[in-house]
Amino acid sequence: MDSSKLNRRTYGEHLTPINIFNEFILPEIKNILYDYIWIDLFAGYGNLILPILDLIPQTERVEYFQKHIFLFDIQKESIEQAIENAAIYGIPKQIAEQNIIQRDTIKDYPQFLLNSGLPVYHITNPPYLYLGYIAKHQETRKYLEYFAGENEGYQDLYQLGLKNDLKHNLSKMIYIIPSNFLFGYTSSNKIKYDFFKYYSINKAVIFEKEIFEYTGTNVAICFFERKQEPKHEVFSFEGIKINNETHKRNYVLDPKNHYRPGNEFDLFVNNFRAKKPLEIKYYLEMEDVNKNEGDNEVDVIDANDYKGRGYEKKKIYVNNKFHKKIKSNILFVRTVDKYKMGERAGLYITKDIFGVDGVLVSKSTHRTHPIHIFIKPILSKKNQKLLKDYFNLMLEYFRETTDSEFLTTYKYSHNEYTRKYVGLLQIKKLIKTFPLLNLSNDERAIFIDLIKTRNTEELKNFVKNVNNNINLNILD
Repeated sequence: MDSSKLNRRTYGEHLTPINIFNEFILPEIKNILYDYIWIDLFAGYGNLILPILDLIPQTERVEYFQKHIFLFDIQKESIEQAIENAAIYGIPKQIAEQNIIQRDTIKDYPQFLLNSGLPVYHITNPPYLYLGYIAKHQETRKYLEYFAGENEGYQDLYQLGLKNDLKHNLSKMIYIIPSNFLFGYTSSNKIKYDFFKYYSINKAVIFEKEIFEYTGTNVAICFFERKQEPKHEVFSFEGIKINNETHKRNYVLDPKNHYRPGNEFDLFVNNFRAKKPLEIKYYLEMEDVNKNEGDNEVDVIDANDYKGRGYEKKKIYVNNKFHKKIKSNILFVRTVDKYKMGERAGLYITKDIFGVDGVLVSKSTHRTHPIHIFIKPILSKKNQKLLKDYFNLMLEYFRETTDSEFLTTYKYSHNEYTRKYVGLLQIKKLIKTFPLLNLSNDERAIFIDLIKTRNTEELKNFVKNVNNNINLNILD
């Protein structure tokens, strides 16, 4: 294994290209360069701080460096390279060595900088290593001790970096971090709840394209500022999203929604569940088939057996009761957008897409495979088609109105749009808003007409009115 790959696995290191700093960070700080001490506690080669020196006259650079720039990294090789990079800007090695220091800053925060006369401004691309990965690999298990004590419950090394800055009362930071900090669910809830009591975001640049050489991790540049008074509150910020195009939008973070953008979807599915919701079971598993062996033949695809351009078709043999159950449930869910714009995540009729009656899981279940769904109580095929149309219409409505912020970016590509993943819990919650079982005949006619005419705004309001459960707690 080459050293760069080993460092990525061992340290969660992804070096920031200088052009990212020059394009997105330097314009925001260029007028305040003399007002702060600029530090990077996970500095790598110094690409997020040293380019500041380009704006400092050469005759002043050494003095400026000594007073205003401090870099730290846990790796000796990175420190040595950062010192060499400082020399390119005219900083003598013996001076660079005083301010570019090898140090494990998660374990040993450089508190001496906090009493040096100027406020500290932290710009960093911290390590990304989530707790699950750390626990599974020998070379990273040493980091488990970081997550003990007051850090228990955090899920990633970058979160410990944020917690350390919070603990030491830094007023301003710029972090390049995985965007699941903003858009993730349980993985980032604790750090956001703890952190956003004290900090807000002034601005963010959200990338849905690769910016690092060796990872497709979706990242955001977040500009943090400490609040005057610690409290949980709704706040907003301007975000710039960059994928195949660049556009701006205003993001609102609400503690009731775990400070997660795109909360319009969550508000809808949590507050407007049907009075008689459908129950959903995922997956047609081989274990189910074995328990229900019989003489009835069913054509299926095997979600674990993809060859060439499609899934292998197979025949299974089940008893009368299970045969009827499979045949009566005609839908499957696609959780991930395909490459073509028209093949989005949503509900589909299995026979129409695959020419079979079931989607079999012969081995392990995977969330990104097509998934057979079983509905209770059993709906007629006509009503299942209505459910499909309703679900897909509402999913696309919220994708449009939230710019898909409630979904997860699945994979980078150079296609015309960014592929998204919809979670199984999100799917189940949206299905549970389907109000058909508690509609009168007149209401049913209105409901069907709104779906046929694709009147999404009125459809949303209709569902809200008939499923008026607004006392539900969104945090449940």
